[in-house]
Amino acid sequence: MNAFSAVLSPVEEMKRRHTGLSKLYSLETNAILERQSQQESNARSYPRRIPLVLERAHGIYVEDSRGQVFIDCLAGAGTLALGHNHPVVIEALQKALASGLPLHTLDLSTPVKDAFVQELMSCLPSEFAAKARIQFCGPSGADAVEAALKLTRTATARHGVLAFQGGYHGMTLGTLSLSGNLGPKSALGGLLAGVQFLPYPSEYRCPFGEQGERSIDLNLRYLSQLLEDPQGGIAQPAAMILEAIQGEGGVVPAPDTWLQGVRALTEAYGIPLILDEIQSGIGRSGKMFAFEHSGITPDVITLSKAIGGGLPLAVTLYREELDQWQPGAHAGTFRGNQLAMAAGTATLRHVKQERLDLRAEAAGRQLKKALLDLQSEFGWVGHVRGRGLMLGMEIIDPAKPSSDGNPATDSARASAFQRACLERGLILELGGRHGATVRLLPPLNISDKELNHVTQILYCAASSLDRA
Repeated sequence: MNAFSAVLSPVEEMKRRHTGLSKLYSLETNAILERQSQQESNARSYPRRIPLVLERAHGIYVEDSRGQVFIDCLAGAGTLALGHNHPVVIEALQKALASGLPLHTLDLSTPVKDAFVQELMSCLPSEFAAKARIQFCGPSGADAVEAALKLTRTATARHGVLAFQGGYHGMTLGTLSLSGNLGPKSALGGLLAGVQFLPYPSEYRCPFGEQGERSIDLNLRYLSQLLEDPQGGIAQPAAMILEAIQGEGGVVPAPDTWLQGVRALTEAYGIPLILDEIQSGIGRSGKMFAFEHSGITPDVITLSKAIGGGLPLAVTLYREELDQWQPGAHAGTFRGNQLAMAAGTATLRHVKQERLDLRAEAAGRQLKKALLDLQSEFGWVGHVRGRGLMLGMEIIDPAKPSSDGNPATDSARASAFQRACLERGLILELGGRHGATVRLLPPLNISDKELNHVTQILYCAASSLDRA
């Protein structure tokens, strides 16, 4: 065992010392957190809710500067499909570094880049991969979405975009224009013109006040009428963009029949369909890509997060017929991140070989059952939803009604629950309307024993709120 792996792989020791958040911070930890508060941007987000200084990590465990160990069910917002410092990723990085590989190549080719492209193409549905093109983008998922917008606008010579309420596609001005959350964009001008927001289907909070197939039928009828109405006010758009599972929007999965209906409509009206799989892709939903549950084939797929094995990487994949833009139409200095491609190839290969998509599906069933058990015991758990290891639990105030007929969300209790979990050694995140949905995105290779530990902490945290 080399010195590097010896530092990063004492997972059994981490398990033994998993304790939770101490009431007393060390002087060094306090100093680092204070400097972060004074020197980093006011836009920082995670440290406000998860005030940790992390020093080591392995698998699902992270260790902070006080030597305390936590279970990480945030996993880089879904980036770490294999958890922290997985051996196949570390080996790929060490091999690339030892080879003398140029680390920065713009969009010039290398054997490492070619291997990544072939591995990624092999993960795609065969119908899509047979005629797919790939554009390497800047290092963030937002840049992949920006590329998709440029691509479809160029190919169609149209400009409008259909997006969905509750969607999230990034933090650039263009991608914020497509995202539902008003918070990050309320103070901004110059957003993308021609974006039309449409109702996204929701089992729990249907925008039409219905349930089941009736809700789906009304949604599709509304979309159809909007597209065919010559006085509907919407010119034929350049694209429609959506997430098969809304992540930041509160872990809301689209019904398969709705996705099939949307695909039929976009094909009928000649509208390129962009599937944002940046968080839900690479096995997380129980299939390699979340849209595969419905059996549809999109025109464009945007990917980032897990494809880089923990390092920054983003791509846009699309049907070759859309490849109408000119050389240099989309670029980015760091689109040639060779270490990310090496780590990404190792990650993709391991996910496929170990069938971690199936593991995510099985582990997700187990974790979802635990969340449903919480719902049956605690009246403030309003709804449990998601697919695979992309799960959410909406926290409500049972005594306070909302306009959709269900109880209102309870963001204060959701925050208290997140804090109670952190105090017991579990890192998770919030999202959705009013930040009231508890979100879990653990690594795809989480073990049954680790799942049991997570569910025990969730129950203890929930019980502590009822006692408070």
